[in-house]
Amino acid sequence: INLNSPNKGLLSDSMTDVPVGTGVAARTPAVEGLTEAEEEELRAELTKVEEEIVTLRQVLAAKERHCGELKRRLGLSTLGGLKQNLSRSWHDMQVSNAYVKTSEKLGEWNEKVTQSDLYRKTQETLSQAGQKTSAALSTVGSAISRKLGDMRNSATFKSFEDRVGTIKSKVVGDRENGSDSLPSSAGSGDKPLSDPAPF
Repeated sequence: INLNSPNKGLLSDSMTDVPVGTGVAARTPAVEGLTEAEEEELRAELTKVEEEIVTLRQVLAAKERHCGELKRRLGLSTLGGLKQNLSRSWHDMQVSNAYVKTSEKLGEWNEKVTQSDLYRKTQETLSQAGQKTSAALSTVGSAISRKLGDMRNSATFKSFEDRVGTIKSKVVGDRENGSDSLPSSAGSGDKPLSDPAPF
């Protein structure tokens, strides 16, 4: 076989001819309707085709090695080739008739669905539900704000606020005088805090 290969004669030592022998072309009784001469002719052709297959496999392996060597010398990586193949395949798929027709059909279906009465009614219902939910949440937020305002004006909260203010003034006052520690209530000479107001 003349394949005009630049690698002619560069076949690997590990690649050897696979013998076509007794396993594949073993003598079997003649198939009905074939003469013995026809059977011999077919067996000879089978042997020849199997030998050609082996040769072609060897040539293909040599070509693949040569291709790999050329890519390596050009600095082309396997990953770059894979990315390029995927990109090319994606582009080919996008311009294929099946993809274009499917995209057009999906666009038509989308148009039909969005123009249907059922879709419009569902959209209106969801819109109204969203508006009602928003109004309800706004009402709840107003009620909570009002309750917090009422609580802030209560006597209990005022008493608590006064105590925090007193403690803060003692802490800040002591820091301004050069002391970073909190005043202690036992044995410091300071007057104790007044009795706590009931909550």
